Amino acid sequence: MSTTPLKIITSLILLVLSLTACNSPAAISGTLTGLDKENTKIYLIQPEDLQHVAASYLGKVIDSAIVNADGSFEFHNLPNTKESVLLELAVQPTGKVGNYLQINDPIQANYMPIVWQSGEPIQISARFDEFQKSFTLENPSDLNSALLAVRDIKAEAYQTFLANQHWNVEDGGELMAKEHASLRYKTALIEFADSTPYLLPALVALRWVSPENDYERVPEFLVNQCTKWKENEADHPWVKQLCEKSEPTNLPVLIGDKFPNTQLPLLSKDTVYIKDVLGKKLTIIDLWASWCAPCRLENRKVLVPLYNEYHEQGLQIVAYALESDEAAWKTATKRDGADRWLQSSDLQGDDAPFLKKIRVRTIPANFILDSNGVVIAKNLHGQDLINLVRSSFEK
Repeated sequence: MSTTPLKIITSLILLVLSLTACNSPAAISGTLTGLDKENTKIYLIQPEDLQHVAASYLGKVIDSAIVNADGSFEFHNLPNTKESVLLELAVQPTGKVGNYLQINDPIQANYMPIVWQSGEPIQISARFDEFQKSFTLENPSDLNSALLAVRDIKAEAYQTFLANQHWNVEDGGELMAKEHASLRYKTALIEFADSTPYLLPALVALRWVSPENDYERVPEFLVNQCTKWKENEADHPWVKQLCEKSEPTNLPVLIGDKFPNTQLPLLSKDTVYIKDVLGKKLTIIDLWASWCAPCRLENRKVLVPLYNEYHEQGLQIVAYALESDEAAWKTATKRDGADRWLQSSDLQGDDAPFLKKIRVRTIPANFILDSNGVVIAKNLHGQDLINLVRSSFEK
């Protein structure tokens, strides 16, 4: 049976289309240097929701390419959309799956976010062994320039506060020093997210603040970001996810909130409502435990001196302990001198109902209240707490 002319024409059209696609300019292409192995692969990953951004194993691999001997690579399989899309490129060592991301050390990070817009080809160059650090773009768009800027901010902050640091976390002082350094690192990213006019770079910064998706120590940041972006980007699915996460019922009590007037069971066997024991000037709600080394150090080195100096002038301390052993609790308060102020606990350990009410999971923690019970600061420790109290009483 002979082939009809129509079938021949159809076959030729399909062949031409195929050759045209193969020879068309790549939507994303680039060159890698520093390769020491053949068959290196680079992957194109699309985060499908906000939690997938900058998170290992969560993004969807939409394309891959073997890096050629000269270091070149190309991607043609891009999302079919007119909207700007956040993607991630990742180079992988042998044996690692495509969406494995090294997220802890920005110097060794094997991935980089980019914003792709249909019709705007992207040309990349980078070193294989320092992919994120060395990543550059030819004539980057404003959005990609912002991503490169926040990448640089992250790398500089990491070098300043976290690189080559080895804290002895069993020592209370060093554990608090580690948290303080981590907060200062995050602050650099928070400031970028708060100031940039671009949504996707801001959300990358937000995820870099905590790839673990834990914002307990910086909940006000989530609220501020939701407020900022829902004005002009309310329909973006990631903004909706951000705002859901920043609902008050999902976050600890915020600065500016009135602290809940909870009834607390005291070590003395009495019960009190917080509003009835507020200091005339300041109240520190201190969350601690007898087994928490930095908490114990804070008792002795910070809270005892502050209480001794300022209690008669209007400073109150109300402590809540995550305890299940009453004897251990009593012993710790006496040894630290912390029995001078109000001590409370439900003796239910980590299942403490008070912490659930104020939505806190991590100690040491504190809330500093004014005379009306409004939170004016939180999670200040060491010299930072001393400075706040002193400045408040010197006004």
